[in-house]
Parts: sequence; structure tokens; C-alpha cells
Amino acid sequence: MKKTKTFFGDIRENFPSGLVVFLVALPLCLGIALASGAPPLSGVISGIVGGLVIGAISNSNVSVSGPAAGLTAIVLTAITDLRAFELFLCAGIIAGLIQLVLGFIRAGSISNYFPNNVIEGMLAGIGFIIILKQIPHALGFDKDYEGHESIFDQGLNFNYFTELLGAIQPGAVLVTLASVSILLAWDHVPFLKRMKMLPGALVAVVAGILLNEIFKLSGSSLAIGSEHLVPLPVPKTIEDFKNLITFPDFSGFTNYKVWIAGATIAVVASVETLLCIEASDKLDTQRRTTDTNLELKAQGIGNLVSSFIGGLPMTSVVVRSSANANAGATSKASTMIHGVLLLVCVLTIPFLLNLIPLATLAAVLILVGYKLAKPATFKHFWQLGKFQFIPFVATVVAIVATDLLKGVGIGLAISVFYILQGNMKRAYYLSREKLNDADGITIKLAEEVSFLNKAAIKKTLKNIKGNSTVIIDARGTSYIATDVLEMIQDFANIRAKEEDITVELLGFKTSYRDYEKDEDSHVIITHKRAM
Repeated sequence: MKKTKTFFGDIRENFPSGLVVFLVALPLCLGIALASGAPPLSGVISGIVGGLVIGAISNSNVSVSGPAAGLTAIVLTAITDLRAFELFLCAGIIAGLIQLVLGFIRAGSISNYFPNNVIEGMLAGIGFIIILKQIPHALGFDKDYEGHESIFDQGLNFNYFTELLGAIQPGAVLVTLASVSILLAWDHVPFLKRMKMLPGALVAVVAGILLNEIFKLSGSSLAIGSEHLVPLPVPKTIEDFKNLITFPDFSGFTNYKVWIAGATIAVVASVETLLCIEASDKLDTQRRTTDTNLELKAQGIGNLVSSFIGGLPMTSVVVRSSANANAGATSKASTMIHGVLLLVCVLTIPFLLNLIPLATLAAVLILVGYKLAKPATFKHFWQLGKFQFIPFVATVVAIVATDLLKGVGIGLAISVFYILQGNMKRAYYLSREKLNDADGITIKLAEEVSFLNKAAIKKTLKNIKGNSTVIIDARGTSYIATDVLEMIQDFANIRAKEEDITVELLGFKTSYRDYEKDEDSHVIITHKRAM
């Protein structure tokens, strides 16, 4: 008999993964806030709300919400235009209200129409971005914050690569190599893998801190400077604690720019969330399905709470979700634990967190990125054929070259192209020679026949020889496009009489209105030889 999992047992099981997500989320929250032109702590507030509020409401077991790189450009533009972060917070409230409405009108069902190869391509593309964006941090070059979603945000700047090569810090490289070694050992050494309460990411972080402190105490040139460590504000007085929270300026609701920004954030955040939820469900080893309408409501409430206390707008985020799944999360307790750790550590030990080298966190993220973009995934889609492989690769390349939404849009467009092409070819066409060999021809229409099938049916009817017997069977058909119906009608009433073709129509309805659906379909043709 299966044991019922207790509340404390669930927390104990998910604490290691929650700790890993906390370590991954902290620098991301700070980096996205800095790249958005917002106060550094606004990103952390968003991460706390994403963990505690959205984590409590959502029924996703591995998804983690927080400030998103995909919203960075929108947030930066809005704050710049409004010239006050307090006014921008009103846009976050508006976005939250719109997402609540979207949840109640069940707009989450749109996620059902994202094809698998595009979702997998999105994951692999994000994996490549994670790796490419973390390599500079791993080498000790921290000029670029995490808020940029594409590696080509500001064009292909060769000066950047020159700067990178000239700014390599040997100490950061050593910390990265040590961290990667520890993480790989925790993944592959059997007795270490069983130490669930001591995650490899925590050991790697502690080792990174200790290694750098040894460099400092010994006066070594390998010591990593403060500019390459986690940058968290440290409150020293009660007044500093009060200033951690920024409240919205409600006069912003009279500004039309605030409403435009709020609506834009709501649409982009909702689409990104639905994409990430689809991806997160694929990362869930138990293949549980998230209620996307509930997720939109959770995101709406989360954005309302975050904006009221000075946090950035948020979405479900693949980087954190994949780190969560890879660390062994089994329930949403993990994302809530990460929220609690963010809150407690920011309030109590920010000075200790500021000792963590970014190189150590880069090592954690590089391995997460590799698991998302592993070669086995590319091999899998290659074996499925070009109709699956090309949209998959196109999504990967487009996301790396542009951003998440544009990349997914390009992948979807290519997938739709292949679907349309496939539907047009599904109207099985027989050559004139084969038709000439047939005495009786049966054309069996599928359940739904759209305009996409018109050309194939037209060619088939055109190649039927005179003095033939043709049966067009629509008994299993629920919809036929009107132009296809007219074409069949013309064939039966005009050409068939002229060429002595016997036509039998089975199952055709008396009115075009009887065919209510408008979907793609195909035609199957069979023929019999004379005995």
C-alpha cells in the first residue's frame, strides 16, 4: 500500500531542490532588476512573492515564478517613460487584474495549441542562452547582467569578446572548475547522489566561498573582487529596513501610458507563462498537468501583491523551473521553500550571501543549461523526421538570436507551414495511369474536408477516365468546405453526364450549413480492378 506523504515529509523531500532554486534565483532576481532600471531589491521581492504567493495558489509541481528576462525591455521602457518607479508599479497592478480576468474567461487553454517540437525547441534554446550568458561569469567577466534574454541584444559586438578575453580572472576560473567538479560528482557518484539533504549546489557554493576566502587571507592575486560577488543591499538601521519596500503612486492610474504598459505586460507575461508551464509539465518526471487557467489567476494575484509592495512583474520562468526539476522537486513545496529562503536570507544574512562568487552560480546554471540543450534531444527530433526536426531547430536558433517570444513565434510559423503542407498532401492523389487501370473508384472523404484539400480532390476528379464508376463516400464526414462541395456537385452534374461517368454520392447532406466545423482534413482514394 502506498504511503500518504505528510506535510513535513513533503518539505523534507523538497528542501534540497528549494535550496538549489534559491541559489539560482537570487542573482537572477538582482540582475533582472538592475537591467530593468528598477531598484535591486524589487527583483528579490518579486522572487519572494513568486515563491510564496504563486507557489501556494498554482497547482504546478515544478514551475517557479519570478521576475522574467522577457519583460526586461518592457519594464525598462515603461520606467524610463514614466520617470518614476512608483508610477510604474500601477502598471503592474493593472497587469495583474487583466491576468485575473484572462484566468476567469479560461484563456489558459491556448497553451494546448503549442506543438511539442516548439516547446522542446524553446527549452533547448534557453539552455544555449544560459550557457552562453554564464560563460563570462564563469571566467570572471561580469559586465553583462542576467536581464538580457538574447545574446545579441545590442548587436554582435566584437569589442565585447575582446574585453572578455582580456578580463579573464584566474581565481574565478578555478572557482568555476571546482564548482563544476563538485556538481558532476554529486550527479554521478552513487553515494553522493543519495545525500538528498545535502545538494551539490550548496556544497559548490560553500566551496566557492571558502576557496575565495582562502585566496583573500593568503593575499593571493587569485582573490575574487567584490564586483564579481553577489550584490545584495545590506540594511543596517531600522530606517534601511523601512526603505526596502516601495509603495505605488496611485495617481498613475490617471496616466494612459501606465494603462498601455500594464496591458502590454499582461499579454507578454501571460504568453510567456503559458509557454513555460507547458515546458515545466514536460520537465515533471511524473508528467502531471497544470491547470493553466488557475495558473493565470495565480500569476494575476502574484503581480497584484508584488506591485503593491514594490516588486517587479513576474512570469513562470524556465531557468528556475528547470533547475527545480533537475534538483528533484516533487511538489510545489519546493518553490515555496525557495521563497521562504529568499525572504529569510535577505532580511537576516545578506552580508553572508554577498560572499558568494558569481562564478559558482555560473557553474550551477551552465549544467542546468546543458541538461536543457543536451545532444540527445537533437538526436531524438532528427530521428522523428524533418517535419519535426526543422521547426525544433528553427525555434532553438531563433530564440538564441532574438528572444523567447519571437523565437517561439518563428517556430510556430514553421510548424504551421508544415502542417498546412502536410494537410494539402493528405488528399491522396493517383496518377492518370493508375486511374486508367481502375474500373471502379471509391473516394472516401475524411471527417473534415477544408479548402486545403480542394487542389488534390480536383486533380483526382480531373484524371478519372470516361465510362468509369465513381463512389464519393461522405458518410463519415462532418464538414466539407463549400467550394469543395460545389466542385463535387459540378463533377457529378456536368462532367459525369458528358463523359458517361457513373457517380454515386453517399452521405452528403442537403445543405452547406449542415457542415458546421471548419478544420483541415484529407481524402483517401481506393480503386478496384476489373475481374
